[in-house]
Amino acid sequence: MTERPGPTGDATGGPVPTTPVCYRHPDRETYVRCTRCDRPICPACMRDASVGHQCPECVNEGRRSVRPARTAFGGGAAGRRGLVTRTLIALNVLAMVLSIASDRGGDSMAGGAGLGGLLGGGTPLTHWGAVLAQWPPQFPVEGVAAGEWYRLVTAMFLHYGLVHLLLNMWALWVLGRDLEALLGPLRFLALYLVAGLGGNVAAYLFSNPNAASAGASTAIFGLFAAVFVLMRRLGRDTSAIVPILVINLIFTFTVPGISIPGHIGGLVTGAAMGWVLAYAPRMKRSVFQAAGTGIILVALLGLVLVRTAALTG
Repeated sequence: MTERPGPTGDATGGPVPTTPVCYRHPDRETYVRCTRCDRPICPACMRDASVGHQCPECVNEGRRSVRPARTAFGGGAAGRRGLVTRTLIALNVLAMVLSIASDRGGDSMAGGAGLGGLLGGGTPLTHWGAVLAQWPPQFPVEGVAAGEWYRLVTAMFLHYGLVHLLLNMWALWVLGRDLEALLGPLRFLALYLVAGLGGNVAAYLFSNPNAASAGASTAIFGLFAAVFVLMRRLGRDTSAIVPILVINLIFTFTVPGISIPGHIGGLVTGAAMGWVLAYAPRMKRSVFQAAGTGIILVALLGLVLVRTAALTG
């Protein structure tokens, strides 16, 4: 205990009690003590506690001993800020700006097939980054089958026109914030990327080899499926999700220019990722989720290899 020494005695020769001083500020007298370590603390060092006050060192020690809060699926509290959702939207918008700039006055804003031409046309950037199996048939060959595997990733950030971009970004904003808060940043990012990849792999497998496809809708459909799985796991009502999903599927099968394999592939992959994230055992949740994600990625890789061998064999 740190105390200020007083006189050695009073007029009668008896001892005079000393005055306690703050252990961090010896020049400040105080009669308040930390409820955890019992050291005297001045007002500048007091930290409110459930009972009384604690010193800064005890407060920091208590924070280190408390486990961080986790969601039902293992996500951290950082997901409530929605930083990953905002970053993904920013990347898609940036890709659209670069796509328009690469077009130099073409039909990137509108003029393509689908929704009366409002989806917009292709640009040099979409030609470079969209999912394309093989084009042209003669040399030189372009596409995933020619080794341009990057297209399976870049395609989920490219769009055919502003309407195409706005529709997908609105859906990402609505779904992404809630999912990111529920799963945490890393798990949500893994869900988005794997679902988008799964949709692009499906487009590579089942589309015409000379047909290109792009858009974040592969990942968006995966988010729809994951929301349904996660809500069912939590025992919540999913009646509001089903009609929206049905409407999107109707558009998928009726509007020209939309990649049906891409949307269905994203939906199936998102459902698989949602199951992995939702039903992981609590004791080894992170290990199970990482292993499940790895299995899905290996399966997608195998499908790409099979399709490539069929096109080039």
